[in-house]
Amino acid sequence: MNVSALYAITPIDGRYRNTTQELSAYFSEAALIEYRVYIEIEYFIALCELPLPQLSHFDKSCYADLRKIYERFHQDDAERVKSIEKTTNHDVKAVEYFIKEKFDALGLAQYKEFIHFGLTSQDINNTAIPHSFKLAIEKTYLPAINELRAALQKLANEWAGIPLLAHTHGQPASPTRLGKEIMVFIERLDNQLNLLNHIPFSAKFGGATGNFNAHHIAYPEIDWVIFGNNFVNKNLKLNRSQYTTQIEHYDNFAAHCDALKRINNILLDLDRDMWTYISMNYFKQKIKAGEVGSSAMPHKVNPIDFENSEGNLGLANAMFEHLAAKLPVSRLQRDLTDSTVLRNIGVPLAYTLIAIKSTLRGLNKLLLNEAAINRDLEDNWAVVAEAIQTILRREGYPNPYETLKDLTRTHQQVNAQTIAEFVDTLQVSDSVKEEIKRISPANYTGV
Repeated sequence: MNVSALYAITPIDGRYRNTTQELSAYFSEAALIEYRVYIEIEYFIALCELPLPQLSHFDKSCYADLRKIYERFHQDDAERVKSIEKTTNHDVKAVEYFIKEKFDALGLAQYKEFIHFGLTSQDINNTAIPHSFKLAIEKTYLPAINELRAALQKLANEWAGIPLLAHTHGQPASPTRLGKEIMVFIERLDNQLNLLNHIPFSAKFGGATGNFNAHHIAYPEIDWVIFGNNFVNKNLKLNRSQYTTQIEHYDNFAAHCDALKRINNILLDLDRDMWTYISMNYFKQKIKAGEVGSSAMPHKVNPIDFENSEGNLGLANAMFEHLAAKLPVSRLQRDLTDSTVLRNIGVPLAYTLIAIKSTLRGLNKLLLNEAAINRDLEDNWAVVAEAIQTILRREGYPNPYETLKDLTRTHQQVNAQTIAEFVDTLQVSDSVKEEIKRISPANYTGV
């Protein structure tokens, strides 16, 4: 039954449905069922390829029909599995019975006891879930974050030559360039994305307690470790953990969460900086026809995109932190606490996706206000004191730091004229005086 998004419990599936709906292909209940079916079918085919003696005569031309079970998986199939689950009260067993029904329909009933052969439910969950998580990262998260990075690169190039008054501790500081300040965030993102991309998507596959007990007792002549490694690493494109309990130990999944959290912190830092620059009038924002900034104050155009992003990043990181802390901890060979937690892995990714798209929207609205930027530079000639005292140090001038400190702190307003008059009093050569006089807040921006 399709219910209006207005009645969704969380804004992920309600207010932000259009932003997050692509994630339903990886993290919805129907998606989880579909990926479980995928693992079960590919596992059965892998057993045929060994082959197990009882499957040695299986008609390989049937593989295509078997794969259609997950390739053409649709809502009716998901609902059938949920119907079976009402009787089994076990979600993975319901998938097994669903596939057995499909085998009956295909005339393959004699082989159906090799569906889920020797496995425990976590062999399916701990491969299906990392598989769906991997696909979601590759097909939704990375394209979104790369689009944001491209937008930042475009702005960095466009604003490469724009001088900007820096602020350290909230106070005017040595000038910088706006494009370089954007590059700070690009480099940080690149570094953390590189780390994220090197974390394996680990999976558990080894029976009830990780030792292939059932497999080995039935077919001791087969090297099941080699089989498991080939199936998980080559067929599923995951990374099989070699020593496990009943469940994956989730250490690499925790590393994914921590990496995503660090990237989110960079975005949060970017959001706050952009918000601050807007409040300083360094940026104005493009106005969309009909859009209201404030319900009471008609003049306002609020930086809502950066604020929206910041809020959603906080929610995402709170969940990533819990997932990273909780999942690697399980009593003895397994308890069930990971199961309910794993069902929520799409939630922080959804909040992250909302945030990324909000930040991108905010960046695309920015209009550079060079007049305000230049005015701030002109009003803060004191920031060239660093440059002057450094040149005086080079020239061996006595107490240059203290001399400039006295100048900047005894004059209420330091401007170009104040600086020029001060330079004329210095006991240095005319060429050094001219060198100093060429310095301004707009050109003292480093390399």
